[in-house]
Amino acid sequence: MANDYKADNIKVLSGLDAVRKRPGMYIGSTGERGLHHLIQEVVDNSIDEAMAGYCKNITVTLHKDNSVTITDDGRGIPVDFHKEHGMSAMELVMTKLHAGGKFSKDSYKVSGGLHGVGLSVVNALSKRLEVKVYREDKIHHMAFEKGQKAEDMKIIGETKVTGTEIKFYADPEIFTETITYDKNTVKLRLRELAFLNKGVKISFVDEESQKKEEFLYEGGIASFVEYLNKGKKPISEIIHVEKMLDQVDVEIAIQYTENYNESLYSFVNNINTHEGGTHLTGFRTSLTRSLNNYAEELTKGKEKLTSEDVREGLTAIISVKVPEPQFEGQTKTKLGNSEVKGIVDRVFSTALSTYLEENPAQAKLLIEKGLTAARAREAAKKARELTRRKNFLESSTLPGKLSDCQERDPSKAELFIVEGDSAGGSAKQGRAREFQAILPLRGKILNVEKSRLAKIISSDEIKNLITALGTGIGDEFNIEKLRYHKIIIMTDSDVDGSHITTLILTLIYRHMKPLIEAGNIYIAQPPLYLLKKGNKNFYARNEYRKEQLLKEHDNLSVQRYKGLGEMNPDQLWETTMDPSTRVLKKITIEDALESDMIFSMLMGSEVAPRRKFIEENAHKVKYLDV
Repeated sequence: MANDYKADNIKVLSGLDAVRKRPGMYIGSTGERGLHHLIQEVVDNSIDEAMAGYCKNITVTLHKDNSVTITDDGRGIPVDFHKEHGMSAMELVMTKLHAGGKFSKDSYKVSGGLHGVGLSVVNALSKRLEVKVYREDKIHHMAFEKGQKAEDMKIIGETKVTGTEIKFYADPEIFTETITYDKNTVKLRLRELAFLNKGVKISFVDEESQKKEEFLYEGGIASFVEYLNKGKKPISEIIHVEKMLDQVDVEIAIQYTENYNESLYSFVNNINTHEGGTHLTGFRTSLTRSLNNYAEELTKGKEKLTSEDVREGLTAIISVKVPEPQFEGQTKTKLGNSEVKGIVDRVFSTALSTYLEENPAQAKLLIEKGLTAARAREAAKKARELTRRKNFLESSTLPGKLSDCQERDPSKAELFIVEGDSAGGSAKQGRAREFQAILPLRGKILNVEKSRLAKIISSDEIKNLITALGTGIGDEFNIEKLRYHKIIIMTDSDVDGSHITTLILTLIYRHMKPLIEAGNIYIAQPPLYLLKKGNKNFYARNEYRKEQLLKEHDNLSVQRYKGLGEMNPDQLWETTMDPSTRVLKKITIEDALESDMIFSMLMGSEVAPRRKFIEENAHKVKYLDV
C-alpha cells in the first residue's frame, strides 16, 4: 500500500562528505559522461517507482539554460518527519548519501537505483536543485544549493495527484568541460528504459526546439528486438518469453536474421550488464542445448552445434529483475548471483523447446542456419591453417607493404593505416620512424558486414592489416599481442575517404571490438584547405575554419587538397602526424546497442532502412565535402 511508504522506511548508510571533493568516485567522471549520469540517477528513481507498480508516466525536460526537470506520477518522496535523524524524509533523501527506500525490502522488492548513487549525489553536484513532491493532497517544495539546504520544506499548494518533480542545474565548478547535455544520448537511454519497462510512458521534451518525443512500448523487449533489427533481414519471428520463477522475473526476446553477427544484450533491474554474468550464461547454455537436442534428429547425430554456431545472426535481449543483485567485475556490470543461471536456463529451455516442437518449419530454418554457421566455422578454421602454412598470419612475417617503426614497446608505438600508395609514400617520408609505422591499403577493403570469417581472412588487404596488428581475429583474437597501442586511420577528407574509414571501423567493431573498448583506435584529422600569404601557411580542417581564416587575414590564396597524396611529407607531418600539433578523434562506444544498429543499417544489405537513416540525419551534417 502507498500509505506504508513513510519516513521510517528511509535507512541511512553514510554521510555526504566527499562527493564535491571527489565527484569522479561517485559518477565516474566530471566530463560529459558524468554529466549525463546525473539525469540517469534521477530517472532511475522514477523507474524504481514504475517497477514497484506505482508510476506510469515519466517526463524529462531539457531547458534552454541547461537545467533539467524530471517528473513522475509515482507515490512521491515521503515528507513526514524522520525521528532518528531529526529532519523531514525529503531533506534526508537529498542530503545523506545512501539514504532512501531502496534499503528497506518493504518499500522496493526490486531496484535499479540501488546500483546507483542516488539523489543526494545529484544534489551535491548541482549549483541548485529544487524538489516538488505531490503527496497527501499537498504540493511540498524544498530547494538546495551545492548539496546544502537553501529553502526549508513548505507547502505551496494543493493537489489531487501524486508524484515527484526534480529540477537541477549541474554545477559548472564541478563539470568544467561542459554543462550542455547531448540530446541524442539522453533520448537513447530513455528509449532503452521504455523498452525494458513495457507500459511505462517516458517523454522527452527539448525546450530549445519545442519538440516532445514519447517512448511507450507495450511489446516490451520484443519491440526492442524489432527496433534493433531495422536494418536486417529476419528469418524467424520474434520468440518472446516472460516468467517469474523463485522471485526472479525473467524476460527474453530473440529473433534470427540473415546477418552473420550476434547482437546480444543483457540487463539486470534495467542496468545494462556490459560484462554479462550468470543470467547470460544461463541463456547461452539453454539456447545451445535446446537447439542441439532438436538438431540431433535432423542430422542423425552426425553434426553438433557450438554456442558460437547457434548465435550467428541472433538478436537477443535478456532482462531479469532480481531482488538482491550482486554485481562484480571492473565496472560493476556483471551479475554474480549463482542461482540466476539455473533460473534463466530452466525458463528459457522450457519455452524454446516447446516453441520448436510446435513450429517445425521455423525450427528447421533455425537449425539450418546453425548448421551453415558450423560448416562456415570449419571452413574458416581450415583457411586460417592454410594461411598460417603460407606464413601470412605469423607475426614473424610482417606484410611487405608495412613500413615498421624502430620502437618495440607497443605502448609507445603508432600504426597509421593510410589510404592508397601515394599517401602512403608521403606518410613514410614524413613520419617519425622511431615510433610511427605506416601501412597503406589499396582502395576499399571488403565489407565484413556481409561476409563470413572464411571470406574475410582470404582478403589480402585485411590479411595485411591483421598481421600488422598482431592480435589475430575472431575466436583467436588476443589484445595482449597488439603491436601498436595507437592505431590511426588516415584517409582523405572526402566521401571515398569516409567510406574507407567506415569499412575499417566495421571490421574492427565486428571482429576486434576490444581494440575500441581499450581506446586503441583513432581517426586522423588532415586539413581540407591550405591557405597561403607570402611565406605563411594556414591550414583548415573544414569549411568553417576556412571562412574564419579568410575573415582574419586579407588576400589569402586558397588551395583545396583532393587527397593526402597532394601534401608533401613535411606538410603531412606538420598538420596530421606530429603529436605536438595534430588533432586525433578517439573512437569510443558510448552506446553499444545504437552502434550495433547503425553499423547494420549502414553496411548491411537492406537498402530502405539505410535510405531512411540518411534522410533523417542528413540535416545534421553542417558541411558536406564532395
